[in-house]
Amino acid sequence: MTKTAILTDHVTVHYGKMPAITDVCLSVSEGEYLGIIGPNGGGKSTLLKAILGLVPLSGGTIEIFGEDPRKMGSLIGYVPQISTLDKHFPSTVLEVVLTGRLASGLSPFFRYSKEDFRIVYEVLERIGISELANRQIGELSGGEFQKMLLSRALAVKPRLLLLDEPTASTDAASRAEIYTLLEELHRDMTILLVTHDLFAVSSAVERIACLNDHLVYHGEAELSDPIVTSLYGCPVDLIAHGVPHRVLKEHGEGHR
Repeated sequence: MTKTAILTDHVTVHYGKMPAITDVCLSVSEGEYLGIIGPNGGGKSTLLKAILGLVPLSGGTIEIFGEDPRKMGSLIGYVPQISTLDKHFPSTVLEVVLTGRLASGLSPFFRYSKEDFRIVYEVLERIGISELANRQIGELSGGEFQKMLLSRALAVKPRLLLLDEPTASTDAASRAEIYTLLEELHRDMTILLVTHDLFAVSSAVERIACLNDHLVYHGEAELSDPIVTSLYGCPVDLIAHGVPHRVLKEHGEGHR
């Protein structure tokens, strides 16, 4: 019997008086590879932060593997949006990835263990950036920076991996490499991928959750006109590499 990795039950989050997500009920099975899509401001990042326990709930409950998310820190890896990070902070790739091994923050006279270093070097090798270990993060390309953040998330050896726009600020080659890495990682963990990249939705993930304040759809990675219209307000086509590549079914008559 398949276990449930994430269960959100009528989850609502407000920022001040403004609702960010409303009454979201979502069940994600262990081992699922889920793409979360929706318009800007639709609540995608907020949902990830709620799952992580980083924002308070205004209503509802969340369970991670049947437990309170606040107890699951060591089982969850998180790749935040690159736009929220300071790329000019004086730190090396190794130093950043090592922070993934911090269980409860720094303490006086703290030192990383030999096991911490072993795990981090193993992750850097797996992601293919071990030669960048001593590189300053300000010298990294967009793709290298994202791979560093992915490595930090994997340093906790997670069962659940949450990614918020992991291919932002990357070129086409780096995007392809990251999606290949995620496909390999999916063999060992449950993945939630927030993205605007509809090509990833159609070619990589197994299922889709569509979010615009509330959950519009959760199911197979093919969307109908009514779902897209409810999500974005209009039908949408995906054009990839100069030719139509449909995530969406054919539009009905009268749509342009």
